[in-house]
Parts: sequence; C-alpha cells; structure tokens
Amino acid sequence: MSNQHEYSMVISTSSSRESAMAIAECLIEKKLAACVQILPIESIYVWQGEVCKDSEAMMLIKTRTALFDELAGAIQDCHPYEVPEIVQIPIADGLPEYLKWIDGCVSQKGK
Repeated sequence: MSNQHEYSMVISTSSSRESAMAIAECLIEKKLAACVQILPIESIYVWQGEVCKDSEAMMLIKTRTALFDELAGAIQDCHPYEVPEIVQIPIADGLPEYLKWIDGCVSQKGK
C-alpha cells in the first residue's frame, strides 16, 4: 500500500469553531483539502513569555503533500493568529481507496 508520502495530514488550530469552519471551507473550495475535521480542544502554551490557557478548535486536514505550501499560504491568509500552527505529517500508508478519494477531491498541482 505504500504511497511514498504523496499524502499528508496538516494540523492547525484556531481561536474558535467559527474561525476553523471558515478556514476549512476556504481550503475545500480551493481544492487544497479533501476533508477537514474540526475538534474542540484545550491548549496550554507559551506566547510572548506568558503561559496561556485557551479553548481552541483543532483542524485535521487531509491533502496531497505537494499542496502543502499553497495550503499553508491559504491558512495564513485567513487565520486570526499572528503565528498559526501549521504542521504537516506525512501519511506513510493508507487504504488505497481512501487515498484515491483524496486525489479525486484536491488539485493535481505538483503531481
């Protein structure tokens, strides 16, 4: 089933469910993501030397690895944070039918 990391999951967080929904819709409309799952989370982190505790929305974004730069730019364009979390995790393997579904949903740039 190996796909040589053609696919990846990108993790990003936002300040609210509404903000995450807007980002997700943008990514889907631009064909940069096949699916974006949004989960409520609690985050504890350091920002500008201070410990912060916030409710956030985490986005799990399924895409093709070649689209990462464009996807990251699109997130930054509409994200409320000065420095948003945008982390790419390669998908080492997956159900071939699922990976084919991703191909059918996203842009084929870089392929």
